Amino acid sequence: MTTRKPQRATGEDFLPWIVPGAAFLIGTLFFAAWLGGTLGAAMSGAGWDPPPFGLSTLSTLVKEGPAEVWPKAGTTAIAAGMATVFGAVVAAVVVLIMLVRHRVARPSGLAGRKELAGLLPKGAAERARQLRPSLAKLGKIEADDTGNLLGNLEPNGPELRSSYEDVELDLMAPRAGKSTGIAVPRVLRARGSVLLTSNKADVYSVTRAERERVGRVWTFDPQGIAHTPRALWWDMLADAATIEGARRLAGHFVGAVNDDASKRDFWISAAQNTLTALFHAANRGKRQVGEVLAWLADPADRTPVDLLRDAGMTALADQLQGTVQGAVETRDGIYETARQCVACLLDPGIAAWISPDPDLPQFLPSQHVLSRDTLYLLSKDGGGSAAGVIAAAADSVLRSGVVAAERMGGRLDPPMTAVLDEAANVCRISDLPDLYSHFGSRGINIVTLLQSYRQGTRVWGEAGMDALWGAATIKLLGAGLDDADFVDKVSRLVGEHDVSTVSYTKSKDGRSRSTSYRLERILPADRIRALPKGTALLLATGIKPALVKLRPWYAERGAERIATAAQAEVKAITARAAEGIIR
Repeated sequence: MTTRKPQRATGEDFLPWIVPGAAFLIGTLFFAAWLGGTLGAAMSGAGWDPPPFGLSTLSTLVKEGPAEVWPKAGTTAIAAGMATVFGAVVAAVVVLIMLVRHRVARPSGLAGRKELAGLLPKGAAERARQLRPSLAKLGKIEADDTGNLLGNLEPNGPELRSSYEDVELDLMAPRAGKSTGIAVPRVLRARGSVLLTSNKADVYSVTRAERERVGRVWTFDPQGIAHTPRALWWDMLADAATIEGARRLAGHFVGAVNDDASKRDFWISAAQNTLTALFHAANRGKRQVGEVLAWLADPADRTPVDLLRDAGMTALADQLQGTVQGAVETRDGIYETARQCVACLLDPGIAAWISPDPDLPQFLPSQHVLSRDTLYLLSKDGGGSAAGVIAAAADSVLRSGVVAAERMGGRLDPPMTAVLDEAANVCRISDLPDLYSHFGSRGINIVTLLQSYRQGTRVWGEAGMDALWGAATIKLLGAGLDDADFVDKVSRLVGEHDVSTVSYTKSKDGRSRSTSYRLERILPADRIRALPKGTALLLATGIKPALVKLRPWYAERGAERIATAAQAEVKAITARAAEGIIR
């Protein structure tokens, strides 16, 4: 009769090892006592006179004690020697266990050092020299100049870094380490200009003081996330100088209120067309946001049509006039939809951030991307948020980076870092999936942080999210991914490996053992879902998947100084909030 048993431990599997195991344990203990006692006796002045290493000595040691084995030495010295050797043996066993444990912690089939050579320090440095001309002649390159720190390869390192040509997509549940292990380190370690979007002040409070040490800090906080007083203004309508720019600007406001990018009905599309015409008219006529809102409130106002005709934009003027002169019900529906899209601009506190102010410096994206400055774009999510403005500002900076890269020969050096935290809530750039790979080739190191794959599909649709997933050359999947279909898909991507199964056959002639193999998932879906906090599955283009341990900012060098500054910033935010200084 044949019974199949799994490779894991069973009573019958361990039975043949009981006697050898016991003999090895007793032998190890006896050797430690024999060596320790002999060393102790020698150190006490009795000289090196080891007793025979045999069963007779073991019997005497057990029955009569160490004094009979080493009669010329003191008991204290013998005990001290034994304790020392026993401690060394225990330490060696512990180290051995840890090494074995680390070795088996990484499931077989995942990438090791050999497969990840391009992400190891040496490979990252070589790649950085190729991508950044400014590093080509330097002897030693600082680690942060070679690429973005992803974390340490599980289970025992070394550190892994992506190149500045890579573009990254990270999916993790809330409180799984997105801010502490990814967003904050990316901002702190950035070598060039920085763009950060968020709906919370946590990353801002940790990184602001450090970024002030290397450049200017611009905080765009129209809704008082960090309760920072307004200290800049940005000309939003400057991006509407062309019809393409005006359409992109209108698309950011439409995307902020349209929950599903794959479902754009007639009213949404018509509203975007109308906003495109109004934004472009305002730019050509050097008008401001307040006048755009007035035009929306009164569809009969011919000012935007006249401004477009004066600028030679006859076709766009005719289209806007056709909308105004169409059926009243249709016209009112289009204009009402457009009004809802830009409703956040009705708040004078938000509109002030994008209106000229001679008393404040103007933020210029074209200058920012060539500096080491930092731009924080903060907004609430949900109804009434300034997400459309935030998306427009982020898109303006990113496109300015592309233009600057083209003028520099194709790539920014040093690269720009763009961290789109809460991208699905406050930074809905509609064509982000199409632009993603393009950013990497321009030296724009972009990282998009989402809570789940499904969250992305709600913004960009299934096709858009698939495009974003495919364009990202680095993907980090962290703890708390509860989408069963997506996790199973990732499990299939990780692949399968051979697992041995032991079979025993019992017959009248005795008992025989054989081994067979079957394919199993390297990382089953339940294990991916249960990844510990601070751990992530790394999917890099052209490389087998690997497990990495994120490196939170508070565990790095200089964390004490950063934490002190962060605490001071939090106190300042609290004080400003108490005083009512919001905008």
